[in-house]
Amino acid sequence: MISVLIVDDSRTSRSILKDILERAGYKIAGEAINGKEAVEMYAKLLPDIVTMDITMPEMDGIEALRQIRQGYPDARIVMITAAGQKEKMLEAVKLGATEFVSKPFMEESVIDALEHCKKEMK
Repeated sequence: MISVLIVDDSRTSRSILKDILERAGYKIAGEAINGKEAVEMYAKLLPDIVTMDITMPEMDGIEALRQIRQGYPDARIVMITAAGQKEKMLEAVKLGATEFVSKPFMEESVIDALEHCKKEMK
């Protein structure tokens, strides 16, 4: 079963994502509320995929992506973006983000992004 670390400062967003992913047969490895927590939890849990919000307090998703990919170049990270974050998205692509999903979540686009990550794992 594919494990996913959900990273988002919004409890509501984490809950929606968790619901979508569990229904699609993914295992939730853990939940982090900011980038700093995400980097620490990634090292402990080594999830197959991370869903990473871009805008968070303490450490944003871009910096967390950078740090995780530095230590784990094969990490698969799906960036979660709000409208109007094009520059951040481009930066995330350069840093090796695997996929993007925009808020508000459309179940189909979340599943598609994770399916794409799964294909890359083989």
